[in-house]
Amino acid sequence: MSIHILKIRKKLESLAEPKYQKFASSLIPGCDHLIGVRIPAIRKIAKGIAKENPIEYLDNAEDLYFEETMLQALVIGQMKEDIEIVLEQVVLFVPKIKNWSHCDSFCTDLKIVREHKERVWKFIQSYWQSDEPYEIRFAVVMMLRYYIEEKYLHDLFLIFDRIKNDNYYVKMAVAWAISMCFVKYPDETMTFLNDNHLDDATYNKALQKIRESLKVDKSTKEIIKSMKR
Repeated sequence: MSIHILKIRKKLESLAEPKYQKFASSLIPGCDHLIGVRIPAIRKIAKGIAKENPIEYLDNAEDLYFEETMLQALVIGQMKEDIEIVLEQVVLFVPKIKNWSHCDSFCTDLKIVREHKERVWKFIQSYWQSDEPYEIRFAVVMMLRYYIEEKYLHDLFLIFDRIKNDNYYVKMAVAWAISMCFVKYPDETMTFLNDNHLDDATYNKALQKIRESLKVDKSTKEIIKSMKR
């Protein structure tokens, strides 16, 4: 381990909060290496690394702590390099995703996607063939973060309809994405909800998430409620 990486680890350890560690661990089942550093604090470190030499850091980074893996995710999100260089780092990082928190934070911070939508759309397509749940969730969350637009809507519904993975976190991501589509495009999404091949758990969870939205009116929520399988 380089001195640079050790220094970053010591910094993370100094920011750890025992009470937050207990709370955060309860939200991420199976994560037993979380020391309790808040995301804004990790993001601040990531910004500093991204301004210096992010590639060198990522080439040497380790994953002893949950927060070290999260830091890698946020460093990639802060990178200002050419899109192809960023995507090379995405390819290397995605296999490290083992929980919803790393996945969703990573996708949220990849704001460079907004400047290269067509390129990243093509890039994401290979992940639909994966058998790894978090690789599929990565692709779904990328869709809901950056591609819920009229241009992509038809393709999104086709993709969601074809996902056949029994992992809970995949199903929840698809349901979440469909509910986000409904908020923005209610008529088109209602058509999809009336004619799809979603499994019952994903379908019903999508309805639930639509009903939980503050952007859906009461009468529409009643209609959605009546559609439960």
